[in-house]
Parts: sequence; structure tokens; C-alpha cells
Amino acid sequence: MCGIVGAVAHRMIVPVLLEGLRRLEYRGYDSAGIAVINENDGINRARSMGKIKELEGLLAKEPVDGKVGIAHTRWATHGVPAERNAHPHLSRDSVAVVHNGIIENHEELRKSLQAQGYVFTSETDTEVIAHQIQYFMEQGVSMLEALRKTTQLLKGAYAIGVISAREPKTLVAAREGSPLVVGLGDGENFIASDIFALVDETKRFIFLEDGDIATLNTEEVVIYDKNGVQRTDRAINETKLSSNAVDRGTYRHFMQKEIHEQPVAVEKCLDGRIQSGRLLETAFGHEAEQAFSEIKAVQIVACGTSYHAGMVARYWMEDIAGIPCNVEVASEFRYRKHVVAPGTLFVTVSQSGETADTLAALKESGRLGYAHTLAISNVPESSIVRESEFSMMTRAGPEIGVASTKAFTTQLTVLLMLVIALGRNNKLSGEDEAKIVEELSQLPNQIRHALELEDAIEEWAELFGDKEHALFLGRGAQYPVAMEGALKLKEISYIHAEAYPAGELKHGPLALIDSEMPVISVAPNNDLLEKLKSNLQEVHARGGELFVFADAESPMESVPNVKILRVAATNEVVAPIVYTIPLQLLAYHVAIIKGTDVDQPRNLAKSVTVE
Repeated sequence: MCGIVGAVAHRMIVPVLLEGLRRLEYRGYDSAGIAVINENDGINRARSMGKIKELEGLLAKEPVDGKVGIAHTRWATHGVPAERNAHPHLSRDSVAVVHNGIIENHEELRKSLQAQGYVFTSETDTEVIAHQIQYFMEQGVSMLEALRKTTQLLKGAYAIGVISAREPKTLVAAREGSPLVVGLGDGENFIASDIFALVDETKRFIFLEDGDIATLNTEEVVIYDKNGVQRTDRAINETKLSSNAVDRGTYRHFMQKEIHEQPVAVEKCLDGRIQSGRLLETAFGHEAEQAFSEIKAVQIVACGTSYHAGMVARYWMEDIAGIPCNVEVASEFRYRKHVVAPGTLFVTVSQSGETADTLAALKESGRLGYAHTLAISNVPESSIVRESEFSMMTRAGPEIGVASTKAFTTQLTVLLMLVIALGRNNKLSGEDEAKIVEELSQLPNQIRHALELEDAIEEWAELFGDKEHALFLGRGAQYPVAMEGALKLKEISYIHAEAYPAGELKHGPLALIDSEMPVISVAPNNDLLEKLKSNLQEVHARGGELFVFADAESPMESVPNVKILRVAATNEVVAPIVYTIPLQLLAYHVAIIKGTDVDQPRNLAKSVTVE
């Protein structure tokens, strides 16, 4: 996987393909490639390791051009990062393929194709697709029919774009379990793994669904079902997203920009959903009120940062709403037996709405008998949203940095609104709801106050320049916030970081404490503060260096080896959202000191659409 762009037009399309790849750089990748059909000499291909600028340099020396083509940025799954494994893959110089996803039965297909005389030049699972399509076309069928026959053999997830020298004016595509969109132009049409790739070319998109197979030329786009026979109508969506929405502006990195966008992102998330001190339950769907009245328990499934958001929500759900709540990593949920309590709401949380493990868990939930399903996502047209009965969008806007920031805080905002909606039928009184809604309405300003700590946090970051390990501590709902802080630090600075509930220190982690192990803690002024202070004293007594984000009104003082930054007084309910901000800033500025690639950290991709 990672990024796909394709085009069929009356104009030369290499600049379009390259710009599309540039707009998908945020996903993370290790190589890039392009293949176009030239009217005189068939398919021309160029591939390179590293960033897109390396591919551009190669094309400057050895130009290729054409009016039909495909391009790809690869994040290694099968086969090491190497030019031979970069996409597009060719078969007998006649078929070129780009692919996102994982073909689980590729070894079986490879052996069969090798027996037919096909020579493999890569270790990828993708190359079997190119050869299989070529095999069928050599039997006399069209490229569309060859793709259809090939997809019937494939097991796994895929988004595929194909061109062939035998049909030089056509582009075909297929999707199963990995996102793919069709962009509609005037006398030209496109495919991409993300609409961001094409916002300069068109505002009209079709979101392909699982099993769809599409054929594109300059005049039309035709979509068929997975049998390749029945034409299928898909809605045309018009995006309001502009190319400026994915520009850094005056910020040094997208991550910094997105950290500072959080007050506005939360305002947009709340807009039109609370009124007169009350949550509007219809924000979850017109029939949500009746469905939510039946809910007796909640199961949240997510990955990475979204999983941490779910963990915070568990504290809220049981404390505020009085409803049992379980949270599980999606990749684990799929592979164990389940006992589903009657009346359980199945909630998936995913920034992209295409996270492979989360989507698979959602599909499994139907078989397991959950009462209702709810998706929390940033992408309204995503697979998880379409597969769910109810949904609520986070409205975070484009998030380009691989390390998620505003997606996390808006997910928490939506989850707190869900707690309110479910709590109405349990222990949450109208008076308590009004108090929480008021805190939500004040949240954007509280985030703005937290952002004012950036200069002081930047000074702290200097002290992490030579560190290789860090420990994060929190108690209660702040424990998953500490986990998120540790994740951010390790993602972008490559410092090994762990998080623990502060009370667990004496059960093992204290053995790690010395002057070289910085300990970062979040310390809101709540009922657990005195307990936390005792835990921190255990660190201080053993020579550890403490960095504490403390409530402005908490009775904590700086002493040698204990550094304190004051966070504006914050209500306990929304404190997990507010205290996330300084941890994001700390990770960002430590990464700057370390000199890492902040927006595209090594080995990581933004949208994880494979297992």
C-alpha cells in the first residue's frame, strides 16, 4: 500500500500523476513509480526509491509521457523497500498495475503463474495481479474482463488500477477492502486512493464500494458489480475541500499546524449539535434516540490513537452514564471468542474510516449479534461509516501529519457527546447534562489556553535531546492520555516511551528510574491528585527527573529535578482533552530537537488499510 493515482485524458498526464502523488505524501512511503502509455512505444515506466523528488529527478533525465497512466507511492508490506518492489508492476511489457492492500493467496497464484511461464522480478504480492491479468488477456478477453476474472481469484484486500498497451485509451480499477475513488472531469477521468490527490483536478467524486469494478475513458465512467456484468449506479459526491486545505501555511510542519487547528476543529465538531444547554441527539441519526434508549452496554473497537480515545471514553461512560463499557484493539477483537450482552452498542472509531482491522471487526459485529452499530470518523464517505447503522463525523478537516492530533481531540469530543446521549436513559440528570454541555462549549478556549504553553514546552524539549527512553504517568482518565503522549513521542522522535497508571510504578517500572529516564506526568486537580503526588514522590526519591503538567490551582511546587508547567484550571470531565495538548506539543518539539521527519516518520503510514 500506500497511494494510488491514475488518469485518462486528452492531455499529457504525467504532471497530474506527480502532483497527485505529492498530495498523498503524508501517508508515508518508501518508493514511488509511474507508468504511462505512449502511442508510439507502449508502456513506459519509471520507479525510484525514496521521496517523490527522486522520481522527478529520474523523469527529468529520462522523460516519459502519455495521456493514460497510473502512479503509486509504496509502503513496504511484501518485499523489502527496493526499486524492484516498487509499483507499478509490469507483465510482459503489456500490462501495468498499481495496488494497495494485501493478497493473502499470492504464493499460490505465483506458483501457478510460474508454471505458465511468467517470470517474477519482485517479492511483492502485487506482481501476481499484473501477470494474472496478462494471462487472461492472452486468452482473448478484454482488460475489464481480465480484471474481473482476476479479482475472483484474489483473497484479501485490494484497490487496483490497471492500464494495458492493448487498450491504450482505457483505465480499469477495482476495490475490495481498500479505499478507491473515481474523479470525474471534463473529457478526462481519474482514480485515486484519496480525494486529496485530485482536488486540483476535480470536485466531483464517486466512492467505489467493495466488489466494484470500473472502466474509465475520456468520455465516461462505467461501474460494474463484482460479477462484472450488472452496471451499478453510485452517487456522485461534490467536495468542498480546496487545495489550500492541505497546505502548511505559515507553520513549519503539518503536525504543528494541526495542533494549532484544534480549537477551531472542536468548535466545528460541536457546531449545530448542542443547543440551549442540551445535546441534540439527532446528530447521531434520526432514529438514534429510540435505538439509544435500548442500549445497556457499549463495546468500542479501534486502533492506535483512536483506541486511546476509546479508553478515555470508558471512564466517562461508566462514571457519567452508568453504562458498562469495554474497549478493545481491533486487531485483537477479530481473533477471539465473544460473549455479547443483550442491548450492546458496537462503536468503531477511525480517523480515515478505512482502517482495515477496525472495518473487519465492524463486519464481524453483524454476525455476533450486537444491537446497533455506530461509527465515529472524519470521513463521511468512508467504508466504516457506510457499513454502520449510525454515525457521527468528527469534522476535524484534513489531517496530513502521520501522528494524529486534532483527530484525537475531536474523537474525544464526539465520544463525550455519545456519553451524554446514552446517559440520558440511565443516571445522567438534566442538570448534570447542562454542566457537561457548558464545559464542552468552553473547551475550544481551554485548548487555546493550553496552546499558550508552547514556548515553555519548547524549552523543556531541549532537555530531551540526548534521551533514549521516557516514562509517562497518569491516573484515572488521564492514564490513556499518558498512553497517547507516549505514542506521540515514540512516533515522531523515535524515543522509546511507555505509559503506566501511576499506581503501578511500584509493581515494576520503578526499576527503570534513574537520572537518564525523564518521567512526564499529567496532574489535573481532581480526587486522584494526592495519590498521584505520592507516586511522583517515589520517582523523585530515586533520582528521577519529573516533568509535570499540573492544574493552575493544584498545590504542587517545583523543587530540584521536578519541573512544573501550569495548565489553566480545567473541569475534570474535559481535562483529558485539554491535557492532551501539552503532550502533543512536547512530542513535536522534541522531534524538532532530534531532527526527525515530523510529518512522515519512518516505517509508518497515515492510513493503515492492511492487517
